[in-house]
Amino acid sequence: MAALLVGSAGGAASAAQIDVVPASDLQSVLNAANDDDVIRLAPGDYLGPIRIERKLTLIGRAGAAVIGQGQGSVITVAAPDVTVRGLTVRGSGRDLQAMDSGIFLMESAERAVVEGNAIVGNLYGVNVYGARGARVSANAIDGLRGLRLNEAGNGVRVWNAPGVVVDGNTIRYGRDGIFSITSTKDRFTNNRFEKLRFAVHYMYTDDSEVSGNVSVANHGGFAIMYSKRLIIRGNVSERDRDFGLLFNYANYASVDGNLVVGGPLSGISADFDVTDNEKGMVPKQEASGTADIGPGKCVFIYNSNKGRFRDNWFESCGIGVHLTAGSEGNEIAGNAFVANRNQVKYVGTRDLDWSKGGRGNYWSDNPAFDLNGDGIADTAYRPNDLVDRVLWTAPTAKLLINSPAVQVLRWAQSQFPALYPGGVVDTHPLISPPSKPSARRIEP
Repeated sequence: MAALLVGSAGGAASAAQIDVVPASDLQSVLNAANDDDVIRLAPGDYLGPIRIERKLTLIGRAGAAVIGQGQGSVITVAAPDVTVRGLTVRGSGRDLQAMDSGIFLMESAERAVVEGNAIVGNLYGVNVYGARGARVSANAIDGLRGLRLNEAGNGVRVWNAPGVVVDGNTIRYGRDGIFSITSTKDRFTNNRFEKLRFAVHYMYTDDSEVSGNVSVANHGGFAIMYSKRLIIRGNVSERDRDFGLLFNYANYASVDGNLVVGGPLSGISADFDVTDNEKGMVPKQEASGTADIGPGKCVFIYNSNKGRFRDNWFESCGIGVHLTAGSEGNEIAGNAFVANRNQVKYVGTRDLDWSKGGRGNYWSDNPAFDLNGDGIADTAYRPNDLVDRVLWTAPTAKLLINSPAVQVLRWAQSQFPALYPGGVVDTHPLISPPSKPSARRIEP
């Protein structure tokens, strides 16, 4: 074991700084260390896998790498208050059931800190397996490439770990950027996601926050499912294929200041088989000529209730908002719907007023006037009519869209609002768009 004890004072229990060179048996160094020791790795490769069972700090100088042997997790943390910083970590196994990871934080690894590492070529990047209060920040996490979805792991996986913070990471390749299940009071902030299925995927995670993240050209942006009382704020979805924001049985969510912008789909990753999407997770692209732009839906709200959607910007999608009939009591006001092919798709017949306190939304296709100059259009805005409902239920009817009969029907509805079948109405539409949320970038 070639390790140098740099400093210790006062006795065996005192903290020490231990410098380690690549010829060392790293696991033996870790086993011999005391609580609060700092283990510093010189540049070079160190043989993994390793297991940390004491409260210590493991730091890599530039060029230090812990290399697994293709079986199990590369670094397993089993003690509380451990820090892993500045390392390259690669070479995990590929056992999905065992969740082989670059860094595996066990339930006993409370308050672990994983920061500033390059975690590349592993099945899972960081697996927070019940480690309460852990922090995963400023890492570059690249998963395995060329896998089908049912073979891929996630960049960061959080299970039953309250108080976790995942902040400032760049995550690429694999299944989902961050996948959280059965947890609470977590914060996922300021991360960048590329070449993934979903940027963030929430399942049964309550009282948590997703804010300041950027999702670029993934299959889907932010998928929030079976969770409640969430804050979804200030995120960016750019050119994600299927949706920017998806809410499935997500209740009491506060969704504000998000930016969803479509564009050409040519940048979407083909690094795994896109036919392997889990059944029911991803809404299909609308069969309305939207294949050249993305997302298919800026927002998809499915059986989600009592949400508050404010000050968001939804632009250049196939559908601005797709709202299902099982979604009740949602407040949708102060948002901008800009240049979407269909601003709203709502298949229910109940009248829904998308305004609050005398303030509605901005609709780029609304030709109304504001004669009194109060910033509110003089007439209500209805995004859908009877023709839209026919097209949704019988798509082949699009062959008749330019026929005189259809045009007469639409004119009649515009003259006699009682002919409208019910649905979304904005009684106080904005005449000018609100401020556009910042499309800031988090550089890789």
